[in-house]
Amino acid sequence: MKASRRSKAFRVGYTALILLFLYAPMAVMLFFSFNESRSTAQFTGFSLHWYAELFRNSAAQNALKNTLLLALSAAAVSVVVGTLSAVGIDRTRRKWLKSSILSVTNLPLMNPDIVTGISMMLLFVFAARLIGARTMLGFPTLLIAHVTFCLPYVILSVLPKLRQIDPHLAEAAMDLGCSQAQAFFRVELPSIASGVVSAFLMAFTLSLDDFVISYFVSGTGFQTLPIYIYSMTKKRVTPDMYALSTLIFIAVFLLLLLSNLVQARSEKKMRGARN
Repeated sequence: MKASRRSKAFRVGYTALILLFLYAPMAVMLFFSFNESRSTAQFTGFSLHWYAELFRNSAAQNALKNTLLLALSAAAVSVVVGTLSAVGIDRTRRKWLKSSILSVTNLPLMNPDIVTGISMMLLFVFAARLIGARTMLGFPTLLIAHVTFCLPYVILSVLPKLRQIDPHLAEAAMDLGCSQAQAFFRVELPSIASGVVSAFLMAFTLSLDDFVISYFVSGTGFQTLPIYIYSMTKKRVTPDMYALSTLIFIAVFLLLLLSNLVQARSEKKMRGARN
């Protein structure tokens, strides 16, 4: 009895330490975003000054707009291409071919970001010289790079959902008069909707967060928020960045909460339909 209590206490304590390690920096950042002064060591009083200062910082707002535009575009393209790729992989009957495709798909997951960033930068520079352009680094190259590293996560999110649905649903729909495309959009896609939404949110957060790859393929005309904050570290990061980071953290937290609610509701409906 005592041994089980000790084991339970150890598990609870270990989990608490992990959560503290993960979320303590965010809690400190959130706390000092309401600080009246610039200090990051002493709280002098509650104030919304840095949130007001954030909305007067045009450079930060422009970087945020660029980041959101890039993240939404990369997530949308990744979900469309990744979902179609996952359907193709799921319908591949040759095991060796399916295994080979999955291995190639998973390479960007294991490849270090700095290697991916440098190699893509060299590719874009080489392509620019081939077409005689002086430079082609900017939004298009950022979008291609972000779609590249988001695709494996989308495929890995959608594939399990495809394996959970009845493989004969599409055949039944086609027997009732649907074309192959209609069967997919009317029967299969609603069944994997929770996986697609989760994949979109994951791709969005990955693109929003990326710095290393973006740093190498961004050029000078299109600056994302991580690159903008990095440029500030050469001097000093102002507390309005704490306010911006806090707002982004809250927004991403709400998106993930919404995603979990949608997924839980979808699984509940599927269990009800089976019963």
